[in-house]
Amino acid sequence: MAFRTLIIDSHSKLEYSLEYLIFRTPESTKRILLSEIHTLIIQSTAVSITTSLIAELIKKKIKVIFCDEKKNPISELTPFYNAHNSSGRIFEQINWDNNIKDVVWKHIVIQKIKNQSNSLFRKGKKEEAKQLLEYSKEVEIGDVSNREGHAAKVYFHSIFFEGFNRDLECDINTFLDYGYTVLLSQFNRTITSYGYLTQLGIHHINEFNQFNLSCDLIEPFRFIIDDNIDALSINDNWKDKIVSLLSLEVIIDEKKQTVVNAINIYCQSVFTAIKNKRVTEIKFINNDI
Repeated sequence: MAFRTLIIDSHSKLEYSLEYLIFRTPESTKRILLSEIHTLIIQSTAVSITTSLIAELIKKKIKVIFCDEKKNPISELTPFYNAHNSSGRIFEQINWDNNIKDVVWKHIVIQKIKNQSNSLFRKGKKEEAKQLLEYSKEVEIGDVSNREGHAAKVYFHSIFFEGFNRDLECDINTFLDYGYTVLLSQFNRTITSYGYLTQLGIHHINEFNQFNLSCDLIEPFRFIIDDNIDALSINDNWKDKIVSLLSLEVIIDEKKQTVVNAINIYCQSVFTAIKNKRVTEIKFINNDI
């Protein structure tokens, strides 16, 4: 099972040979088994990569993220066809029942707010945590009353500082933007590996968003990034520390799994729940205190 997140941040050449990624620099050459890699992040614009390696990365469903000159994620490699039955899955996705989509979204929002509440409890924000729990009980089908938005305002002010919002130019938002992007890429990888389109969401419907479905499904996992940026410094190796969160152990389906594996289990359960019209089949990550 793939377990490595590989970060390339220096002048180098990446090639493919006999199931290995070949990493060449002026000083040395290293070989890494492709079967060990689940994510490749290319942080330097001074990296060249062969098309033969790109083809093998696609075949093995390895997520590849490209960064700009400031080492911020700018794009990712997304195959046209990542499953043998993608045509059938896409037809199925187009015909998902709107009622079950609204019910699934309700439960995703409830779990997201509960996870936020538990994060606040752990940080000693008991009153605010209780308020979020009340919001989670008020979520309606399709979250038409926007409990998610109300909870987010209380949550961000409590977990960071009063007056904080996602539009502020500050280190916290820099960390969150990077973390959410890396996390989102894992959802893109998983969704396409099952043959579905990231563009067709169950709640997000923005025609300019290539990742509507990923933006839907990521919500209960965002707390993983929020919980782990307190100790980060903009002058430290913070990007590598955020990427390492993909290997963090979490509880899902009563078992310990890495975040990457948990995303796979969760996404598969959502697709099954929609297909069978049984929301109880969704397996959420456990963030209980």
